[in-house]
Amino acid sequence: MEFLALDRWIHFLAGITWIGLLYYFNFVQTPGIAAARADGTVAGITKHIAPRALLWFRWSAVVTWLSGAAYLGSNGLFVKAFTLQAPAVNIGIGAWLGTIMLFNVWVLIWPNQKKVLGIVTVDDAAKAKAGRVAFLASRTNTVLSIPLLMFMGAQTHGLPF
Repeated sequence: MEFLALDRWIHFLAGITWIGLLYYFNFVQTPGIAAARADGTVAGITKHIAPRALLWFRWSAVVTWLSGAAYLGSNGLFVKAFTLQAPAVNIGIGAWLGTIMLFNVWVLIWPNQKKVLGIVTVDDAAKAKAGRVAFLASRTNTVLSIPLLMFMGAQTHGLPF
């Protein structure tokens, strides 16, 4: 019982970190970088803030997913959730959305952000393409986060409709 309580809190706190940073990137940092480019101060953000925020972002995604999977497994719901069987349909939809979002973080956002931030050296055309891919994957995750949170809450609190 203690493991379940601890795992649930780990999942909850890691999820807040992940989604909070997702919203930070999309609603604060992206417009902030545009303004910083205009006045020539973008280097401070891309050199010091973005890499650290991306570190927390990608690892909080992993911890969120792993702790959620562990929680489902400890309740005997892992297979039912991922095959969308009762009584785990709602949590299963949330888990699938989280899995898609985790994929986006590690396969689309992070590799492309390394190019944008200069961690991986590429030419300007590749950097522009990488920026677009990372942007679109990040915006996709922002949109997916709304139904993700709804379905996660719906498992114990019901759907709002």
